[in-house]
Amino acid sequence: MALDFTAIDFETANGFIGSACSVGLLKVRGGRIVDRVSWLLRPPAGFDHFDPRNVSIHHITPEMVSEAPRVGDRLPDLLKFVGQDLLVAHNSAFDTGVIRAAAEASEVMVPGLEHLCTVKLARKVYDLPSYSLPFVAEEAGHPIENHHEALADAEACAWALIDMAERGAHDTAVQVAQAHQVPIAASGSWSPGDPPSRALRDAQGWLAHGHHLPPRDAFTHWPQEGENPTPNEQADPSHPLYGQVVVFTGNLAVPRPTAKSWAAAHGATTASRVTRATTALVVGDGFVPEDLANGRLTNKAKHVLRLRESGQRVSVISEGEFMQLVDGFSAGA
Repeated sequence: MALDFTAIDFETANGFIGSACSVGLLKVRGGRIVDRVSWLLRPPAGFDHFDPRNVSIHHITPEMVSEAPRVGDRLPDLLKFVGQDLLVAHNSAFDTGVIRAAAEASEVMVPGLEHLCTVKLARKVYDLPSYSLPFVAEEAGHPIENHHEALADAEACAWALIDMAERGAHDTAVQVAQAHQVPIAASGSWSPGDPPSRALRDAQGWLAHGHHLPPRDAFTHWPQEGENPTPNEQADPSHPLYGQVVVFTGNLAVPRPTAKSWAAAHGATTASRVTRATTALVVGDGFVPEDLANGRLTNKAKHVLRLRESGQRVSVISEGEFMQLVDGFSAGA
């Protein structure tokens, strides 16, 4: 038994989860990185527009991928690199979702894949103000120099799992997961002719109505809390939001009741104010995790930091991170 796995990270061109424009992969054997590969990709035909918001995050432009193979043509190479390995990613449901949605949009068969989420693990192993990858990588002793460069993020994810295994003296990724009660998840296989996923149906709907971007609700007034919906008890327990008590602050790209419904669908309990039960605060208004260091915080976020100082385990999540977790707009892990 050894600490063997493949770490993966995707960057996407637009709000469709299958619009992969870059991927990084690292193979780990016995707790050591032994192989790595990264590719620029053209997203699937018809889903290959580049949202300026995504470009501003990962700096990949249409011109940079103009000669690259379509993601559907690269999927066989990707799957060959992974082999029978457990896939490890920071929000692994997103990265395996990219594979599934890209395969559907490309009409390419893809097998089911077992995967392990380092966001979920990091919440159990580390006590951090944010569980975004830069904070986790710093705690693991391998800071990211080029966040949102796919290979750099995949490497940071790999080192995070290696560090968590070493801290617990665990020999395998499965042992790390079991020790912290984080389930190994599995994505479903897909073959041409199978029913499409919600992600592909939604993207096809946007295109059919002439949209290049996912439609957004106008939201320029002070956010209304709305009701706190009942958490979905049938949600995937391996999802990073499952079992969290989530509070929202600031303006998001969607009305707050919509954001609450998305969180609840993934098994989170939502609340309207920060209390000692709070485990996660989602911050809008353009907040990024780096703002924790420069003090650009809402009153609720400042309250969270005071709770942390008193010993409560609670994290701060940016809107971009949250949207990725609930399959909304995202540019990558």
